[in-house]
Formats: sequence, C-alpha cells, structure tokens
Amino acid sequence: MERRGNVIALWVACGAASLLGASAAFGADAGSSSGGAKVYRWVDEKGIVHYGDSIPSQYAQSERSVLNSQGVEVGHVEGGKNAAQLAEQAKAQDAAQQRAQHDRFLLSTYVSTKDIEQLRDERVALMEAQIKSAMVYIDTLGTRLNSLQDRAMHFKPYSSEPTAQRLPDDLAEELVHTLNEARIQRQALDGKRREETDTQAQFNSDIVRYRELTARPRN
Repeated sequence: MERRGNVIALWVACGAASLLGASAAFGADAGSSSGGAKVYRWVDEKGIVHYGDSIPSQYAQSERSVLNSQGVEVGHVEGGKNAAQLAEQAKAQDAAQQRAQHDRFLLSTYVSTKDIEQLRDERVALMEAQIKSAMVYIDTLGTRLNSLQDRAMHFKPYSSEPTAQRLPDDLAEELVHTLNEARIQRQALDGKRREETDTQAQFNSDIVRYRELTARPRN
C-alpha cells in the first residue's frame, strides 16, 4: 500500500508540473502576440507610406494608424489640422449654425407657403415702385443736363464764335453737379435692381426650404 501511494503521488506531481509548464508557455505566447511594441503607419507629404516604432517629429501631428505585431490595425490617431483646414471647418460650422437658425425662423414665422409668397410679392412691389421713382428722377436729371449742355455751347471752350465768353463758374458747377448726381442715381438704380433679384431669389429659396421642413415629422 505504501509503494502504491508513492506511485500515485509521483503521478500527481508530474501532472501538476506539466500543467504549470503549459500554462507558462501559453502566457508567453499571449504576451508576444498582444503585448509587443507598437508599430505606426503614416503617410508623408509625398504620399509615401512609412512604418516605424516611433513617429518622426515632423509628422507628430499627422494622421497615423497603430498596428499590432501581426500588422493588424488596432488604433487610429487623427491628424492635427492646419490653419486653412481649421478655417474651412469653422466656416462650415458657422454656415450650418446660420442655416439652423434660419430654419427656426421660417418655422416660427410662417404658417404656410402662402404667407411667404404674400410677403415676397409685397416686398417686390415696393422695390419696383422705388425703381420706377428712381428712373423718373434719372430722366429729370437727363433733361436738366441736356439743357445745361445747350447753354454751355454758347461759351468757350465749346463755342467757336470769336466773341464767345468764358463758361460761367456757376454753369460749370451745375454741369458737374448734375453729371455726378446722374451717375450716382444710375448706380443706385442698378443696386436696387440687383436687390430686387436677390430678394425674389431668397424668398423662393425660403419657400422651397419651408416645404422641406414642414414635410418632415417634427420631434
């Protein structure tokens, strides 16, 4: 019995040693597959892909991937944005914020597209009246300018008559003033016409957007 007990104890000891050895080997393999040094992959300014266990300082802010020992991507680091990219991102965010604000304005101001159309027609009618008034004033300036030019033709340097007198200062001043006023009014008229076109376009765009917003179920 004593000899049999010794044999059983030897078997148990050998089995335990084998299990411990297998466990240690498994732990070593697991460490080599998951706990190894990281490998980085990045692309330089020429589009060439690089690999390494560290990132060169000039690419510290660049986008890069983190690979394990088998070359499988296990992480990703977004690159830092340059000034132009940051400015473009800020511009896009500002545009999105303004769009959302305008959407809220449309939904809180109008009950239907007919409201937008009515306000559009009222604004356009007002602008058309202003344009007509400006055109009448410009015609008046043109008539006055023609009269002043006819008067100026009797004076030097416009008249070829040897007895013609020098152009009076007040007539010259009125000619210059009328010419400048006509130029300013024509520019203002062109601006008012552009404003009318832009206003119609904005209202038409609002109508389209309002239909899109009201077609969606509100939360």
